[in-house]
Amino acid sequence: MASIRARITLSFALALTVTLGIVTAAVVAQRRAVAIADLRERGRVISTIAARMVANSSTSDEQTYTLDFTTMKGFGPRMVQTLAALPEYVIVLDSGRVMYRSPSVAALSDSDQTQLLRSAPQITETGLPRVQLATGAALVTDLRNVERVGQSRQVVVAVAMDPVQVATREVVEAMSITGGIILLFSIVLAWWITARIEEIDRMIDDVSAISDGRSLHRRIPVEGGDDEIGRLGVTLNAMIARLETSFAGLRRFTADASHELKTPLTVLRADIERAMTAPARGTEQLVALEEALQETARMADLVESLLTLARADEGRFDLHREPVSVDALARDVAETAHILGESAGLTVSVTSLTPATVMGDRVRLRQLFLNLITNAIKYTARGGRVDVSLETRDGHAVFSVKDTGIGIAGADLPFIFDRFWRVDRARSRSERGGVGLGLAISQWIAQAHGGSITVTSRMGRGSTFSVSIPLAPTEA
Repeated sequence: MASIRARITLSFALALTVTLGIVTAAVVAQRRAVAIADLRERGRVISTIAARMVANSSTSDEQTYTLDFTTMKGFGPRMVQTLAALPEYVIVLDSGRVMYRSPSVAALSDSDQTQLLRSAPQITETGLPRVQLATGAALVTDLRNVERVGQSRQVVVAVAMDPVQVATREVVEAMSITGGIILLFSIVLAWWITARIEEIDRMIDDVSAISDGRSLHRRIPVEGGDDEIGRLGVTLNAMIARLETSFAGLRRFTADASHELKTPLTVLRADIERAMTAPARGTEQLVALEEALQETARMADLVESLLTLARADEGRFDLHREPVSVDALARDVAETAHILGESAGLTVSVTSLTPATVMGDRVRLRQLFLNLITNAIKYTARGGRVDVSLETRDGHAVFSVKDTGIGIAGADLPFIFDRFWRVDRARSRSERGGVGLGLAISQWIAQAHGGSITVTSRMGRGSTFSVSIPLAPTEA
């Protein structure tokens, strides 16, 4: 299969050849029309001169002779010599009979002379009859009547079309030579211009080397990014960078998921073994079964969260949208937060609740708000404070949760919505709990409602999470 470079050059050459052919045909047609117009004018001039000569001739310039027992008139030697000075084909008729024929006509065969005479009446304002003679093509240009007393004479003039053919041949030759040079130069220029297309082959080789999944750190060399090939290289590099990030996230996700599942499975195995070896109805057996039940519930929550995110990634998670009073929902969530705060020794307060309605899934929105409040309570020490607020701003309902907890380091902020990410990775699960999927699910819920979630935090001074969701059309 021909390369793109060869196909582009061939297509360019073909298009240019067709264009040159069309231009040549137009120029030839124009030049031919001009040449024929010149011939017509030449014939008219000759016929005018001949007609004046015939009109000014006297009886002394004429003579009578007999041909086949028919008396006919003709011009005398002096008049014949004068008319013979006229070029081209000239015939003078007297009452339909040939009175004079120029030397060029006399050299023609009888059939050719007959063709000239028969074609003369066919002259019109827009067209001239063309006659194919033995000596070449001729154009009958004029049929002029010469009226004299008692006489009806006609002058027929035809001109050879050799000048038209010469002019056409000259144009074709000139255009062929010039067009050939232009075509050759254009092909060379097109081949040179398309030289950068060879970079695509190098890109293919580079991408093939990178696509094995182990070389995603490599990038395609880009020589200038102003043209399409340069932008293609930049785009491919950006795509490879995203793939590298995705692969790294996938590996991290797999490792974290394995770790999160491995720990409860280990606990379950130990508890079951302990329950099997403990005396019947012993306290130790009940404790082991209770721990196994807790780990089972935790694994169920983990699997449910993973399933939720997997369906969200595939776009198979439909939201049941309906008008939701966000202020009522926030008040309901705040009551739950009060209960959780009391058990954790925290103060939970609602600073503001502005009435607002959004189009969304009530269950998912409640899950989103509870996730943020649960996180705030989880990472705030006893005696701390958690503030909940709801405001309307720029056509959006903004739900905020502010705490006085441990805060988040600036280096960790870009990763807090990653799956299985936790602020306290160095701490044991028993201290804080959770699997690191709550914020990832919260971000998905916010984005599924056309909104966003942001966070501001400083180490040791707490964090503020804000969810912005568009108001319902009537509210906006």
